[in-house]
Amino acid sequence: MVAFSFVALVGIAVLTCLFMAWVLGANSNSPPFAPAVGANAISTMRAAFVIGLLAAMGALMQGGSISETIGADLIDGVTITPLAATAGLLTAAGFMSIGIYTRYPIPAAFATTGAMVGVGLSLGGDPAMATYRRLGTFWLLVPIMSGGLAYATATVLRRDDVPETVGVPLLAGIVGAIVANVRLGVIPDPTAEQGTLAGFVARQFGGGPTLAAGVDLGTVVVTIAVGLLAFVWVRQQVRESVDGGIRSFLLLLGGIVAFSSGGSQVGLATGPLENLFRTELGLPGSLLLAIGAAGILAGAWMGAPRLLQATSREYAQLGVRRSIAALVPGFIIAQLAIALGIPISLNNIILSGVIGGGLAGGSAGVSRRKVGVTITFWLLTLGSSVVVGYGLYQLFATVIGG
Repeated sequence: MVAFSFVALVGIAVLTCLFMAWVLGANSNSPPFAPAVGANAISTMRAAFVIGLLAAMGALMQGGSISETIGADLIDGVTITPLAATAGLLTAAGFMSIGIYTRYPIPAAFATTGAMVGVGLSLGGDPAMATYRRLGTFWLLVPIMSGGLAYATATVLRRDDVPETVGVPLLAGIVGAIVANVRLGVIPDPTAEQGTLAGFVARQFGGGPTLAAGVDLGTVVVTIAVGLLAFVWVRQQVRESVDGGIRSFLLLLGGIVAFSSGGSQVGLATGPLENLFRTELGLPGSLLLAIGAAGILAGAWMGAPRLLQATSREYAQLGVRRSIAALVPGFIIAQLAIALGIPISLNNIILSGVIGGGLAGGSAGVSRRKVGVTITFWLLTLGSSVVVGYGLYQLFATVIGG
């Protein structure tokens, strides 16, 4: 017979996971649609509805890699017990609650990563230095990558010798080509758990000869074809109406980023329960992702409208072109992080993109004080969450028994 204490612990852990997912759905998934709301391309309530659906779909189809990193790769030598998972989730949820209450920028990725490192060390595990170096390198590169991509994008959109009927469709073509190579759980692949649209379509026609790095000619052809379709469709929209075409692309881009956000954020809520679900309960990882997706869906529908109304005004001041310049890097970097299994905060990426896009126009668009406060809280969150996670597990182990 399963002990009542174990059942209660599992219940608390799942509820905390749902709360974390709810918070992520209400806060981290809203920014992608804020520019479209600010440009009057979609209403606030409809945007919240679409955000919930797309983010939940992204969580189900792409959330596994980051969830596994959080649950298994942050500490060596030990496995995360249900009590440790509960302590880690409560720590991360506590930090997120403080951020919501005080409106300070508490990044969920840093809070969850730090909390799980803390509880892992408290269990007697060893630091996974290779993983820390990988995460640290990526996190340090995010502002450079996001800001640089946004700067380049904004520069192209601002050039007088690049007409709107070329610049915007060109970006759409690039985004379309990347989308064709995004790995999704619903697409079968004979050599991987997730497949890509380009690879799947190419295999239906034999694939063709391998060119480089295991990529066949068919995949390249399909990638180019999808990019061209996106280019032609957006170009037609822009030629009919410049403002209408840009708003259409902004709306489509927001949807893609919201989907990517769900895939990159759900693991922050579900990762601590990976060992509990897969090993101790023998349940499939898809069920855990479904729980996280449900929390994100509820959070988006219940909490996103308020945040959308606030952030849409900020993006309206930026303008649609700078908003596009901020969202394109958000999509690219989020997908790169998912592919590498690296937990990230989408808000951090977009903030760097806003700064990069602003610099293309001669102004960062974000005050130095705001940047300084944000970076300070990033570092404080990462360090203090390790300490709190360590101490909370020690407290639980003493009171309840490890």
